[in-house]
Amino acid sequence: MKIFLVGIGGIAMGNLAYMLKQQGHDVSGSDQNLYPPMSDKLEEWGLSPKSGYRKENVKGADLVIIGNAISRGNPEVEEVLNTGIEYMSMAEAIGHFFLKGKKPIVISGTHGKTTTTFLTHWILESIGLRPGLFVGGIRKDGFPGFALGDGDYFVIEGDEYDSAFFDKSSKFLHYRPYYLVMNALDFDHADIFANLDAIKVMFKRLLNLVPGRGKVFYWKGSKNLSDITKDYQHAPVESFELGDKNSIFKYEKGILTEIRTKSKIKPSLIGSHNYRNVEVAVRVCLEIAPQKRKEILEAVESFPGVKRRQENLYVSETSLLVEDFAHHPVAIQETIKAHKEAYPGYKIISLFEPRSATSHRNVFQDDFAKCFKGSDVSIVTEVYQVDKVSKSLRLNVKKLVKDIKSNTKKESIYAPTPKDIPSLLKKILPKYKKDKLIILAMSNGAFGGIYSELKSLIETRESL
Repeated sequence: MKIFLVGIGGIAMGNLAYMLKQQGHDVSGSDQNLYPPMSDKLEEWGLSPKSGYRKENVKGADLVIIGNAISRGNPEVEEVLNTGIEYMSMAEAIGHFFLKGKKPIVISGTHGKTTTTFLTHWILESIGLRPGLFVGGIRKDGFPGFALGDGDYFVIEGDEYDSAFFDKSSKFLHYRPYYLVMNALDFDHADIFANLDAIKVMFKRLLNLVPGRGKVFYWKGSKNLSDITKDYQHAPVESFELGDKNSIFKYEKGILTEIRTKSKIKPSLIGSHNYRNVEVAVRVCLEIAPQKRKEILEAVESFPGVKRRQENLYVSETSLLVEDFAHHPVAIQETIKAHKEAYPGYKIISLFEPRSATSHRNVFQDDFAKCFKGSDVSIVTEVYQVDKVSKSLRLNVKKLVKDIKSNTKKESIYAPTPKDIPSLLKKILPKYKKDKLIILAMSNGAFGGIYSELKSLIETRESL
C-alpha cells in the first residue's frame, strides 16, 4: 500500500512511518519544518520526506495519515478531502495496522504512562515474549519508542489527548485494550478539555472497550479512577497500591521490598510514584506469565529507565543535575519528594519552565504554588510563548513566585526566560558551597538549551 504521512517530522509520526515501512508498505510524507534528530532518522530509514505542504504531494496515495498538529487549510488536507483519498489519524492507523490480532496492553493515566509502558515492554521482552511497542519516549540506553514485535502482546502508551482535527476523541480509544492500566487521573490538557469530567468521560469510554477475557488495573489511591471503575462489570478489575495486604511491594524510607520474599528490590527509578509504576507493571506481567516471577523481578532491577525522566545529566559525590519531564503540579510535587527521600541531606534547587498547553494557563495557579515543598530554592521562568494565551487565561508567574515563597518559606525567584537561569544560579550557588546539592530541572521542552551551562556552573562550584 502507498501511504503518505502529513506531519511526518514529529517523533511519533516518524516512528509510525518507519514501522509501516518495516511492514512492507511504500511510505513517504511531508512536514513544514524538519529538524534533527527526526529529520536525520527519516533520511537514515530511507523515507526522504518532502519539506513543505503541497497538494501534489498526496497524489497517488492509497492512504493518507494526518498528524494531530495538522488542521484544515493545509493544502494536503484540502486535496485529500476534495479528491476522496482515504485518510485516518495516527492513532487509528496504529490500531488498524499493528493491533489487530494482538493483545494490546494499554498504559493510560495522567502521569507515569511513558515509564510504565517502557518498563512493561522491557519485562515482557526479558522473559522472551517479544512484544510490540509504541510510546512517546526513548530509553536511557538509546532504544527507541517503537518495536513491531512478533509475539502476542503489544504494549502501547495510551494518550488521552485528541486524535486529529476530524477526530476529537482520545487517541487511546483506537488502541483495542486487552489489558488496561490506569495509573492516575487528574485534570490536564486544559486546551482541549473543559474540566475533569470531560476527561473522565474519555476514560469511561476506554474502560468500556476491555473484553471480558481481558483485565483492568487501576491505582486505588486515585478517587477519580475509583469513581469510574466502581460500577464496571464487563471485565475483571484489579486495584493496586504499595504496601497493601495484596501488594507485591512495600515502600518504606526509600526502600522497595518484595513482600513475599522480603527481598530488597533496587530499580533505577526513585520515588513512590515510580514504585507504583513498578507495582502495576509487575502485576500485568505476572498476569501474563505467573511462572516467570523470578525473571520478572530480575528484569525490574535491570531496567535502564527513560530519557528525560529522572535523567542524571551530571553526577559527582557532592552534586547532581537532573532533567525531568514533570510539568503538572502532581508530577512536580512527586519528583521533588522522590529526590528528597533518595538523597537525604542534599539541598534542592528546583527549576521549572511552564511550557505545556495546560501549565502556561492559570488553571493551576494555586496548585503550582503548593507543589514546590521540599525545594530550598525555586526558580520559575515566564511561560513559554507568552502571547499564545490571553493575559486573562495565562499563568501569572510573578504572583506564583511570591506564593511559592509564602508556602515554602524558602527562596523563590522569577526568571524572564530559561537563558536567565545560569546568571541567577551564579548568585545563589555560593550560599550552598558547603552543601551537597541537587539542581532539578523540570520542563516538557528543551529548557532553552541551558544544560551545558548548568554543568559548567556545577563544575566551577566543585573546583572552588
